[in-house]
Amino acid sequence: MILFPNCKINLGLNIVARRSDGYHDIETVMVPVPWCDILEIVPAPDGELRLVTTGNQVDCPMEKNLVMKAYRAVAREYALPPVHIYLHKIIPDGAGLGGGSSDASFTIIGLDKLFNLGMSRERMAELAATIGADCPFFIYNRPRLATGIGTVFSDVELDLDGLWIVIAKPPVSVPTREAYAGVTPKPAEHDLSESLKQPVSQWQGRVKNDFEPGIFSLHGDVEAIKQRMLECGALYSAMSGSGSAVFGLFVDEHSAAEAHGSFKKICSFMGKI
Repeated sequence: MILFPNCKINLGLNIVARRSDGYHDIETVMVPVPWCDILEIVPAPDGELRLVTTGNQVDCPMEKNLVMKAYRAVAREYALPPVHIYLHKIIPDGAGLGGGSSDASFTIIGLDKLFNLGMSRERMAELAATIGADCPFFIYNRPRLATGIGTVFSDVELDLDGLWIVIAKPPVSVPTREAYAGVTPKPAEHDLSESLKQPVSQWQGRVKNDFEPGIFSLHGDVEAIKQRMLECGALYSAMSGSGSAVFGLFVDEHSAAEAHGSFKKICSFMGKI
């Protein structure tokens, strides 16, 4: 069983309130993007559960990897035999792209298919939610509005047909705590769902990521990537999540390729969204 867990970007990210439990209420639209890891799950011929990672370095013990947490979550509900899991990491970590969450959710999907568990999407999303806030998004893997602490999902009207995307991630990672430290929660200036119904060319300056000012003040290279995207003709550019990856949306392949060529020395991606 081979799967290709994809990443996501955030269109707008409003930090609207700090909750009494210490979390924050947010609103954002998550969109799947075809920059993918490679995940293979096979029955264990030696009867031992095993995770092997290649590609980008994964700095955590096997049992703390979200893929293993996903296996354990499914195994608590179903009598799973041991498996060997091979994960080739391509999506950069610490980027705001949800790569680890995607790997976990695709593990749940893969186990369901491999062992004919017959889980509904809703049941898989419930299991995914026990692993991380972003994980249920990847079970459905379509544009969705996320509210609350990022775990309440609803459908959203969005048209990105024909657009190209470029993503660039500088060699810096932004801890979530650092990102929130630079934000003052406040109600959004514009209704996000309504703003995203407008042409993409009208989003810049209206569809905002509240993390950007704080992150840009600490990491000028992140802001520089956004500026370069716009110089190359991006209809819209923003940081994804709490960073540090920045994406640009382009109307044609030529302008996207010009931007992508600017980021050859750092981790980057270009493709149809």
